[in-house]
Amino acid sequence: MTSLLGDETLVRSHIRATLMPGFVGTVLPGWLRQRLRDGLGAVCLFGQNIVSIDQLRALTDSIRAANPLAVIAIDEEGGDVTRLYFHSGSPYPGNAILGRIDDLGYTEEVGRLVGWELRKAGCTLTFAPDTDVNSNPDNPVIGVRSFGVDPARVGLHSAAWVRGVQSTGVAACPKHFPGHGDTALDSHLAMPVVDLPTATLRERELVPFGAAIAAGARTIMTSHILLPQIDAENPATLSSRVLGGLLRTELGFTGVIVSDALDMKGASGILGIPGAAAAALAAGCDLLCIGTENTAEQLDEIEAAVLAAALAGTLPEDRLAEAAGRVGRLAVGISAATLSIPIPDAALAATEPRFDTGRIIASFAVSDHAKRWLAAAPESYAVVRLDTATNIAVGAAPWGPFAEVAAHPESGLGAAWRAKPLVGRTAADHEALDLADRAAVVVIGKDNHRHPFIRDLVDALRAERRDVLVVDMGWPSDDLAYADIATFGASRLAGRALLELLVFPSGEPAEIAGAARRAAS
Repeated sequence: MTSLLGDETLVRSHIRATLMPGFVGTVLPGWLRQRLRDGLGAVCLFGQNIVSIDQLRALTDSIRAANPLAVIAIDEEGGDVTRLYFHSGSPYPGNAILGRIDDLGYTEEVGRLVGWELRKAGCTLTFAPDTDVNSNPDNPVIGVRSFGVDPARVGLHSAAWVRGVQSTGVAACPKHFPGHGDTALDSHLAMPVVDLPTATLRERELVPFGAAIAAGARTIMTSHILLPQIDAENPATLSSRVLGGLLRTELGFTGVIVSDALDMKGASGILGIPGAAAAALAAGCDLLCIGTENTAEQLDEIEAAVLAAALAGTLPEDRLAEAAGRVGRLAVGISAATLSIPIPDAALAATEPRFDTGRIIASFAVSDHAKRWLAAAPESYAVVRLDTATNIAVGAAPWGPFAEVAAHPESGLGAAWRAKPLVGRTAADHEALDLADRAAVVVIGKDNHRHPFIRDLVDALRAERRDVLVVDMGWPSDDLAYADIATFGASRLAGRALLELLVFPSGEPAEIAGAARRAAS
């Protein structure tokens, strides 16, 4: 093939610099090693790639040996979305709890702790913080990943988290521009439509991104949502009006624009991943997150599609060179930062962070009914765990008190905390529960109000007995109808705090082993 652009070899090198695939396995596959040697710009790691921190460090070392300037990205938000603790649950508070505590220094310190852990693991870019304003309580994919509903507060905490993580040399990536908070669909599965006027976007969604940019965020991740009042045809990831107009021109962002994963339906449902890759670059993305389980054949198809777009002129050569240049400058900047910022001895020695659970408990919303329930201190209670289909961003990571109990088998907690979850779909599900007639009951779920089977089950239990305590570890409805206690997060840390509250209603820190006193088996 004869290039119409001059040096086709240079064009191909620019293409490789913009790609960030995932892969299957816990060691670097040969096909990916060769592509890194040939100039692949980045690799994205997911929970399935991680067994332990030592194994992860060996993996990142092998990536760096193949390409010393490769960006090594990971989706570590420090809460419900975790990759470092995908198999045990996160020991961090999560954004919604941080927003409720509302201590900017505390939020910055959490970002810093995440950064040091990533430095030790050899990762250089984290897709965090989530900077969306969770304005829709029915949002199935953001929820507790957000710092809250107030744009100014979300902006302040986003900026603090960015400062914290980037003080360690790790690059932050606020997401999902221009805001995924006012949706009732998950863009992993469909393309949400946010039919808002530009004025509303400026007053609400764009405020936190402006704050994160002012704090020095080096990258921004796009969202696969359609904003018909700005671009009626293309989702944000594929829209030059959104990326060039809002992000570059209006907010003045000069760093790297990272696409959300292109294997999501909101981006590639019509075009396919190769077509979406070419379109995203043309629209203004610089670094393309391809997906979680990519292969050499997929990368071949993507590179061919992008090259064809460049040859056809639908992807201008200078746009492609601009994207590659930004990724290259990011990589050089990260490398310089990691060389100039040593990891403190305390961070090197720490196994995992520890937080005062009293502060976490104080952030919970606790109803008057829950206060009476806790004051009555039932000697024993049954635990009903309600699991629902989790969104793909969170994945199958252990959650809540169940993660904490699994992580501490020595705690002596009763079998109720280890029981299989109830995954139901009908109002009659409660009849199958093996509950003593007069036993107190603790029902624990996430986003309870969004799931009809949870609402029906809770309604039935409440009608039958008085001692029912309903806990929502997701984002509750505004009226808290199905949340006697709302924790605003389901990390392992939030689960530990909940266990301590159920044992010691005063909220005083307690050893988890003490919970055996009141948990029924």
